[in-house]
Amino acid sequence: MDTGGLAGVATSGRLLDGRYRLGSLIARGGMSTVYRGVDLRLDRPVAVKILKDEFIQDPTFLARFDREARAAAGLHHRGIVAMYDQGRDGDTVYLVMELVEGGTLRDLLREHGALSVPVALSILEPVLSALGAAHEAGLVHRDVKPENVLISTRGEVKVADFGLVRAVSSTTMATGDVILGTVAYLSPEQVSTGYSDARSDVYAAGVVGFEMLTGAPPFGGDTALTVAYQHVHNDVPAPSTLAIGVPTALDEIMVRATARNSSDRPADASDFLGELIRMRATLQIRRVPVPLPTPERPVQATTVMPAQRAADTTRTASVEVAGEISPPPDPADVTRVISRPTDAQLGRRRRRRRRSWIIALVVLVLAAGAGATGWWLGSGRYTTVPTLVGQARDSAVQTVESAGLVAVVSEIHDNRMAAGRVVGVDPGEGDRQLRGSEVKLVVSTGRPVVPTVVAGADPAEAAAALVAADLTASLDPAAAVFDAQVPAGQVVRTEPAAGTAVDVGAPVVLIVSKGAQPVAVPAVTDKSVVDAENALKVAGFVIDTQIGQFDATRPAGTVIATRPATGETLTAGAPVALVVSNSLLVPEVVGSSQADASAALTAAELTVAVGPPAFDSDVDGGDVIRTDPVAGTLVDPASATVTLTVSNAITMPDVRGRNVDEAGGQLTGAGLVVQVTSFFGLGSTVQSQDPRPGTRVAPGTTVSLNTFN
Repeated sequence: MDTGGLAGVATSGRLLDGRYRLGSLIARGGMSTVYRGVDLRLDRPVAVKILKDEFIQDPTFLARFDREARAAAGLHHRGIVAMYDQGRDGDTVYLVMELVEGGTLRDLLREHGALSVPVALSILEPVLSALGAAHEAGLVHRDVKPENVLISTRGEVKVADFGLVRAVSSTTMATGDVILGTVAYLSPEQVSTGYSDARSDVYAAGVVGFEMLTGAPPFGGDTALTVAYQHVHNDVPAPSTLAIGVPTALDEIMVRATARNSSDRPADASDFLGELIRMRATLQIRRVPVPLPTPERPVQATTVMPAQRAADTTRTASVEVAGEISPPPDPADVTRVISRPTDAQLGRRRRRRRRSWIIALVVLVLAAGAGATGWWLGSGRYTTVPTLVGQARDSAVQTVESAGLVAVVSEIHDNRMAAGRVVGVDPGEGDRQLRGSEVKLVVSTGRPVVPTVVAGADPAEAAAALVAADLTASLDPAAAVFDAQVPAGQVVRTEPAAGTAVDVGAPVVLIVSKGAQPVAVPAVTDKSVVDAENALKVAGFVIDTQIGQFDATRPAGTVIATRPATGETLTAGAPVALVVSNSLLVPEVVGSSQADASAALTAAELTVAVGPPAFDSDVDGGDVIRTDPVAGTLVDPASATVTLTVSNAITMPDVRGRNVDEAGGQLTGAGLVVQVTSFFGLGSTVQSQDPRPGTRVAPGTTVSLNTFN
């Protein structure tokens, strides 16, 4: 059997590097062909991926492939298909990986179509966890798609093909080939520039999530170019536009993960996963087992039979050609010729007898080998899972490996088992297993510890942190407390406090803030606006608008009341409005001239009206006798009119010594009545007058003029 290089074409039964025996074909893809295999050195089943010829002609690619394979082999995560080895045998470049019995997410989608929200999340979350571990290590997958998501027969979800994609992409970019990656899942930046980073994986994972929820990728077309164009120029729609029952919160996360602008997406797969976990906790979406897919059978190529089967076929004289079996020749068709043997014939017979002895010896050796093979095929290739529960982690791993099995360690909180000790084994202790099979060791990390929740944290995020720590989050509104620093509705602390060790699943109460302690509105009635505002600020309130209101008992600028009212309790920082008197004060204008009085009242924002004049012997004519309302009265600005009563008094002029006729004309012109007492007739000189000069008299008063001398 050929064990040399076959330029990327492998056949069942071929031995690579004297170590890896190839078995049946598992799958065939665009870059490689995958075979079931056995690692003869470790006696364990493996998957062997043989790269196609076009990827192994470039020395630069081979160097890059070696580096990337080594980097991928450094990833240790339960959700990543482990890479065991890589190498070259002649012209064959290969990878040796963990063998995952089961199918792919593509098989599951082909079989079921759209998946429910709980199932889709139960698949997407471990995919993001695996991608997150790779991103943390500085690796980007670049070809996340359903074909690279494996689902084992135990319902485990694993991501395959880390490392290979980047190595191949370096070659395709250098040779000008089409951008590597299945076009239905390529990010816009991979299509337009060829650049990719962790956010490109986030986009592809978001598209995979969209396909799980809706049953189909977001974009389709007759050509790859058409699909690629849509990634660059169209937004991925919300899943709920095509699927029933997708929550709005999940819609928002998926739209953000598939944003065309990479800066709008989560920074990496871990951030994407964190958003899903918080959403799941808030909406209380249950975790469900992942359905097992029925894998699509690969198209088998015609293969050369293994050595043992070929020998058996030879003995039955049948010939296998391209899958057709020819029957052995009929003995009736064989004609025997009997004659005396010649010396030459006798010599040939002796040589045949010697060969018969050699053949017999070979048969004995083969029989022994067959016995060993029978032992191997029977009980020799099986082993028993040893007793492991209670052992320390490192000791248990060594025990598993000594039994010819492969240890896969996971951790879990446990109330009874000390940290670092094995609490569970799968398959169970004493179970018969094929050598090289995996044994899952569940190691205790002890009792969970209440994580630190920063004051002011969002309750949903705090609850997600508690759930991630295997605890139960509880929110008790009755336990809320007042806190001046933490906004209302945000977490103040946990009970029990952070750092406390509790049992798995124990309830942890999130104590949320009710905001600042309520404060009573202080009494500020009858204070000035400035004094009232200072008192409110000291109490912790914010000054709201000022409300003007008439009050006949309080001068302008005096506080009448507050809104809310005095004594009412409010949260510190709440706004309080002041009700302030806007009364107008009537000034004193009695005795002033009408013009001066009007000016003073107008300056006081009052409306002036003038009533009928009146006589007042104490007030000169034209001056104000009184106002209505009187001075000092507080009036409403809405009806603030002040009526003036002006004096009509006439101050008696001095007409003595003047001609009677002239004096009479002056007095009559002033509105007075003239009465003359004269002994010499008209034209005489006024000797005296009554009332006296300077006396204030009412209009129409009679003035007596005496000319007697």
